[in-house]
Amino acid sequence: MENREMGKALSLIEDALQGTAPPMVSAMRGAGPYSILVATLLSLRTRDVVSEAAAHRLLARADTPGAMLALPLDEIRDSIHSVGFYNTKAKTIHTVSRILIERYAGRVPDTLEELLELPGVGRKTANLVLIQGFGKEGICVDTHVHRISNRLGYVCTKTPDATEFALREKLPKEWWMRINDLLVVWGQRRCLPRNPRCAACVLLGLCEYSRVAKIR
Repeated sequence: MENREMGKALSLIEDALQGTAPPMVSAMRGAGPYSILVATLLSLRTRDVVSEAAAHRLLARADTPGAMLALPLDEIRDSIHSVGFYNTKAKTIHTVSRILIERYAGRVPDTLEELLELPGVGRKTANLVLIQGFGKEGICVDTHVHRISNRLGYVCTKTPDATEFALREKLPKEWWMRINDLLVVWGQRRCLPRNPRCAACVLLGLCEYSRVAKIR
């Protein structure tokens, strides 16, 4: 798939998703970089509906690094107990908050390199914070973006990180900050990990996967 076809595919997805709620962290745009960072850390390996509720509970108690450090670790755990790996995530959020105060005067850094130095922060989280927290360019690649980019035949990669690097080389910048929002929702609703709903898909004919899969 060439850039022109990828642009057409993303435009078709964008049109089809008009009026659909964005992913949880994207819906928090404007909440501030620290809230975006905390919500993203909570969302890892957890469904949006669960992580959204946990993020609202925790951030209602503490929405700055200083306020988070003032909370006993047990209170952080209690606020997020519904998310996966909540013990680990509570410790990570506490540690990250301490580092932000000690190294960055309580602010969230706004470069990919600095964000990646924070514990628990991988490329997906760092890019999402840059995009949603600071409005800076980035390409956030989760399992949905990785899966669908490969299914379309736009990239041929084995891991989400490899997909990000491939997209940085190939994808026009006009789509960098939007591709995650579009493909996450598309992956949740249409291009499912198993048994994707190809038969009525607006990308039928463009998508390489649909040409070889059993259409449902």
